[in-house]
Parts: sequence; structure tokens; C-alpha cells
Amino acid sequence: MIIASVGDFREAARRRLPRFLFEYIDGGSFGEVTLRHNVDDLAGITLRQRVLRDVADIDLVTGLFGQRLAMPVALAPVGLAGMNARRGECQAVRAAVRAGIPFTLSTVSACSLSEVAAAAAAPFWFQLYMLRDRGFMKDLLAQARQARCPVLMFTVDLPVSGLRYRDFRSGLSGAPGLAGTLRRFGQALARPAWAWDVGLLGRPHGFGNVAPIMGQRTGMQDFFAWAQKNFDPSIRWSDLDFIRSEWTGPLIIKGILDPEDAREAVAFGADGIVVSNHGGRQLDGALSTARALPPIADAVGDRLTVLADGGVRSGLDVLRLLALGAKGVLLGRAWAYALGAQGEAGVARLLALIEAELRIAMALAGTRSVGEIDRRLIAASG
Repeated sequence: MIIASVGDFREAARRRLPRFLFEYIDGGSFGEVTLRHNVDDLAGITLRQRVLRDVADIDLVTGLFGQRLAMPVALAPVGLAGMNARRGECQAVRAAVRAGIPFTLSTVSACSLSEVAAAAAAPFWFQLYMLRDRGFMKDLLAQARQARCPVLMFTVDLPVSGLRYRDFRSGLSGAPGLAGTLRRFGQALARPAWAWDVGLLGRPHGFGNVAPIMGQRTGMQDFFAWAQKNFDPSIRWSDLDFIRSEWTGPLIIKGILDPEDAREAVAFGADGIVVSNHGGRQLDGALSTARALPPIADAVGDRLTVLADGGVRSGLDVLRLLALGAKGVLLGRAWAYALGAQGEAGVARLLALIEAELRIAMALAGTRSVGEIDRRLIAASG
């Protein structure tokens, strides 16, 4: 099929991936209201079209956390993304490095920190959850430092997992034991290209960074049982002192949706925040990113760097989030779709597409550089 948009990557991934993997990428929690609002509210942001502004040279270069980025975009952490293609996180990090943007490795990746570091030609960011086992967290942070990760992204919006009904229906998390294994095996066989390239040639399959404490328990049901028991729902702001004591580099707090929490992040001394509702996978009915972002950006001003994710399906959406107050935008589902559809080449093609769309959108809005993008680009409602 011809791929000319993120929607095309999504359809290609749906055709190639086993159902349980595609639904894991594509789905949200409960009735998926926030998932839909992320996309719809962002697409509903109306921009001003400006003319005669000399947009012959568009500059996308951006500085974030001491790094020079080719454009104001990074790949967000996506759990289990490495199962979408053979050693998938390694493929994605190579594409991101070539595009000149950061890749963020999830705590619950399929490939470990050391494996991704060996595949990467440049440092990548690392994402961490608060786990009950602080000693294991300390070890992960040491591994991240050894891998030369320059930035830590700490996710705070998952004290417990949202109810993701698609995962129950697909058999990813709702079919334990032999019955669940056979169900997923049947779905894999229905996608022979994936079964051969990833299922067989992509071995060994495991859970990367958390494999040492999971031991021999390597099934999907084992992973979800581990996550339920090991994510720490008692986390408070004071617990982040432990993270800061172990990490001296830039620290980003991911999962902020309320201005009061954004101010708490400033008071804590975070270097950045990600305005995010976990892609609509946690509290359904929570604010969409497009609605939450402006008051948060106003609340913190320039006291830390505001990033955002959620509902981004084009370079035009990147421009919209920048206009709403973000300094950088994370791509989540978009790169997971591309990886599932075409592997490393798909992620590279997606990033080229996002760059081209952003350049065109900026030119038509009369902006020559990322630094010129602000809320004045948004058309007054009326």
C-alpha cells in the first residue's frame, strides 16, 4: 500500500502485526474517550494563515536540555515496542539518530539498555517508572549512566494501570495460562511475515530491562502480573528526592495534566515536564493534551521546559502543540505504527514525513523558525 500519512502507517501495522500487539498500540482505557479527544481537540486548533512573510528558509533546529535537535520532536517511550519489529527498539533508535532527534527507551522495553546502546550511534534518553524495589531502580539508573543517556524521563501517571479493555479482548492481558498462550500463538500465525521475522528470527524474546527480576517468567501474563505488583502506587513528590539523588542530569517529569502539579514540578526542581495523559491509556475522561497544555504553560512560564504528547498524527499537529505552549513534541503511537509497518525504514520515513509537514505548515503560517512559534499563531475563535 502507498504510505503518505500516519494513518497509512497505522493501517499497514494493523495488517502486519498480530492482533494482540496492534490493539496494545492502538487502544486506550475504558471507553477511550480521552484517546479520541487527544486527536480531535488537537485537530480542532485553528491556525492563522499569514502571507508575504519571506518563508524561503525554514529553520527547524531546536535546543533542548543541552542538545541540538534537527527539529522540535523526540520519540516517546513506548512499552514493548521492540516486539513490533525484530529487536524493534534498536531499529527505532538508529532511525532517530539519523534524523537528529532523541529516542526515549522505555523501562518496559523488549530490548535492554545495553543492547540499545550497542545499536545506537549517539546517546538516547531513558524513561523510568517508580518501582517498589528502589535497589533495582538504582541499578537501572546506573545502567542508564553507563549507556551515556543524557536525559531521564520519569513517568508519574501510572500508579496503577488504567483498564484497557482491548487488551482483555485480544488476549494480551485477559487470557492467562495455556489458553492465553495458544490464543496469542494463533494470532501470530495469522501474520506469517511477523511470525517469521519477529517471532522466530527476533529471539530471544524477553522484557529487556526488567528481565533480571522477572527471572524465568517470560510470558505476557507474567509481565502484566509483575507490573501490577511492582509499580508503586504510594509514590509522592517527596519520593522523587530518591531519583534526584541518583541522577544529576536533566530530569523530565512525564504525565502532568494540571497546573498545580506543574507548579509542584517547578518547586521540586525538575528541568522539564511532559504534558501528557499517557495517550488516553490511564484516566479516561481526563483532559486532552490540547486543552491541558495552555494553562500549564502559563503556570510555569520559563521556569522549566514544557514538552507535550498525545494525538499527534502529523507535522501540522506538531506546530499546533508548539503554538499552544510546548517547546518540543513527543511522538508515541506514530512511531510505533511506523515500526510495526516497516521497521527501521518505516520510522525513518515517518520522521521525514513529519519534518516535511512541519516545514510546510510553518511556511503557510508565516513562521521562519521554531523560536517564532507561539500562541499568536492560533486564530481567535468566533
